[in-house]
Amino acid sequence: MNRSRFGELEVLVRSPEGMPARATPLLFIHGAYTAAWCWDEFFLPYFAARGYGSYALSLSGHGHSRRRGLLDSFSIADYVADVKEVVAALPAPPVLIGHSMGGMVVQKYLEQNDTPAAVLLCSVPPQGLMSSAFGLMFNKPGMLADLNRMMGGGQPNLDSIREALFHQPVETERLLRYATLSQPESHRAIWDMTLFNLPHVSRVKRPPLLILGAEHDHLISPAQVEVTASTYGTDAHIFAGIGHGVMLEQGWETVAAHIAGWLETTLGPQR
Repeated sequence: MNRSRFGELEVLVRSPEGMPARATPLLFIHGAYTAAWCWDEFFLPYFAARGYGSYALSLSGHGHSRRRGLLDSFSIADYVADVKEVVAALPAPPVLIGHSMGGMVVQKYLEQNDTPAAVLLCSVPPQGLMSSAFGLMFNKPGMLADLNRMMGGGQPNLDSIREALFHQPVETERLLRYATLSQPESHRAIWDMTLFNLPHVSRVKRPPLLILGAEHDHLISPAQVEVTASTYGTDAHIFAGIGHGVMLEQGWETVAAHIAGWLETTLGPQR
């Protein structure tokens, strides 16, 4: 793994070894409370081994990117600008792969920009977070309280992280590491995704679009993923037996293989 600087932004890079890179790279965009590291556990090496130049961005205020101390000043529009900045520095226009909040960033990016293809993984729907917030309020009030505490800089609760991200068993050592790497999220970005800067669906460009969800996702329910797919005139695929943290679950390879197969069909064999 190569930790690169794209200006003031942290980008983790995995390049194919022993083979020429495919013509179209991949750019992974993380969700709330995390950073580029979540993709480097499994996904970046997996796709690099299949010939893709694989890049994961830490949005402003996240990971080792700029102005982490000013996190609450960043909006979804700022995160979209981060994506544009990295896309412009890549060797070719990338496929965008966004998880949760990152999926909302991809949708907002597509209001004004093109991409060869896009993948929305357990994405915030274009209708926003309100439905998810009400669902947590009634069904998982303790998890909602812990997420709010994390947003304000509080220490994450291990049980809440386990419940929020995982359905399958996860060893305590890994969970502790993820808790250490987790961080607060921008209040401004959360409000943008709830009410103030939702996608204008009629403006969102329609590249080939893959919409994926998880059966046991407590944050973005399968029903919400289906709403996203319906809004954009396509079908959703819901993975059985996994939770919201699809790139970190024991079943991550099933998700990655599904994306890889779709990319092969959508982009065609490339060298």
